[in-house]
Amino acid sequence: MSTAILTGPPVPGSQLGPDLRTLGFDVQQALLPDDLPRLLAEVPAGERVALVDPRFLGHVHALRLALTDPRFPAASVPGALTVQAEARPALTRALAGGTHAPAAQVGTASVLADDIAAAIEADGVAVHHPELGSLVATVPADAVAAEAAAQAVAAVDDEAVRLRNAVKSRDGFFTTHFISPYSRYIARWCARRGLTPNQVTTASLITALIAAGCAATGTRGGYVAAGVLLILSFVLDCTDGQLARYSLQYSTMGAWLDATFDRAKEYAYYAGLALGAARGGDDVWALALGAMVLQTCRHVVDFSFNEANHDATANTSPTAALSDKLDSVGWTVWVRRMIVLPIGERWAMIAVLTAATTPRIVFYALLTGCAFAACYTTAGRVLRSLTRRATRTDRAALALAELADSGPVAQLVAARAPRIPGAPVVAAVGAVALIAAALTQPVGSGQMIVTAVFYAVLSGLAVARPLKGALDWLVPPLFRVAEYCTVLILAARSDVSGALPAAFGLVAAVAYHHYDTVYRIKGGSGAPPKWLVRLIGGHEGRTLVVTVLAAVLATRDTDFTLALTALAAAIALVVLVESIRFWVSSGAPAVHDEGETA
Repeated sequence: MSTAILTGPPVPGSQLGPDLRTLGFDVQQALLPDDLPRLLAEVPAGERVALVDPRFLGHVHALRLALTDPRFPAASVPGALTVQAEARPALTRALAGGTHAPAAQVGTASVLADDIAAAIEADGVAVHHPELGSLVATVPADAVAAEAAAQAVAAVDDEAVRLRNAVKSRDGFFTTHFISPYSRYIARWCARRGLTPNQVTTASLITALIAAGCAATGTRGGYVAAGVLLILSFVLDCTDGQLARYSLQYSTMGAWLDATFDRAKEYAYYAGLALGAARGGDDVWALALGAMVLQTCRHVVDFSFNEANHDATANTSPTAALSDKLDSVGWTVWVRRMIVLPIGERWAMIAVLTAATTPRIVFYALLTGCAFAACYTTAGRVLRSLTRRATRTDRAALALAELADSGPVAQLVAARAPRIPGAPVVAAVGAVALIAAALTQPVGSGQMIVTAVFYAVLSGLAVARPLKGALDWLVPPLFRVAEYCTVLILAARSDVSGALPAAFGLVAAVAYHHYDTVYRIKGGSGAPPKWLVRLIGGHEGRTLVVTVLAAVLATRDTDFTLALTALAAAIALVVLVESIRFWVSSGAPAVHDEGETA
């Protein structure tokens, strides 16, 4: 329940009270400013409270944006202010006087809600001011201004604005032109029937899992059904975010679901295709695992680059300037968005090829397209980094260190080793040496174990000093490539029955941990606890364990498969339990994922 307090005498004929009630507020009236502290004290401490000038004129959606968004401790538009529980003490101080203007001293001709918003902002509370665009929110000073405001309100359809703003302003070609024109109306339909974004997200996951099950049948009818259901799942995936923006239903649970379910859906579908191919006598598990590795590493490149640069100072680059110039040419924007194969284009391609061809062709196309996209985006970011004049912050260096996922071995080396420059070069040498050994050395050889130890030592050297160099954002992606590719290569070369499906499960569990880390950092909550990273070994510890398991068990029938399966299950159990505990806790960030960047 929320309470809205009108900060003055009622205005005859005003619809403000009914509008606030439609937004879920219990409306109270403060005839004088000095009545506010008493009315505020009557509102339970854990509830949201809004202060609204009775003379307010504007669109209902402007009020909705200011008063109902749960992501901010305080928000304000002209004439209206809302504060959540964490900002209530600042509001109480502003009303009581404190070091700011007391409410009793505010002139009756001024806008009290705006004065109090300024006071609590001066008190250190971040007050969100939503962009209104064509929406109107004002407190007219006289009858002439009131008439002009009323005409401005009538001239803009706030429901049309609300529907338009439900769609992300920057999205892929397929999503923008083939999904969003109608999915926004599905979102409105869901909102009017009381459905939540979490329910739609769950429906999207269930639909994708059914699609994976259809693909696993290995029949042409199953493949056609899988393709249709995958597109339907994507429509629902777009709808959940649009519903969240349409109705401002953001939540900690929604952040977790939306951040992880996209990957769960896509990778479960890869597994379904591999199972379907196996029914037809074609083993494509290596391709399925390769597709998962490539896609996950692409995302890590995106996340690392963004974390390294989004708050950098003097953040200029001729390459970025050229990119901005190209954005002014309409057709280049869509071409550049399509060639990186974002989720809409990628899922559409997978769905069509599943229905019309074979799983092997699907994976060949997926690997080719994603490899090109990875090379294009990574090369562009490397070029930007080399030509950019920027000073990276301590926060960015910490984020990169957390994304590195260093375990006990790397941390021990980092604490004792000299801080040598060139972190990306050191990480690249270790990754290349490890992958080369996995490709060339016998699976059970001692040389492979020695190389894994060498990689662990170099991974510690790479993170021994703060990651503030121009290309230091490459360190986490290099670690992901090394770990995931080693698991893939050793499982494929072992020739042990079931080793590749078990490796697929292991990489999926570890990738979940890495995505969980990313979204905690994006939400401002930091990485998972250090005990968790130590318990699951860190990237270098897991790589060393898999290498030893391959050396000891690869020649013992299915023991290697059982060991990989047990390791995957143990890691999945630990990271899922901790992740669920975090994301459903009150301390988790109330954000909503806006979709992948590539």
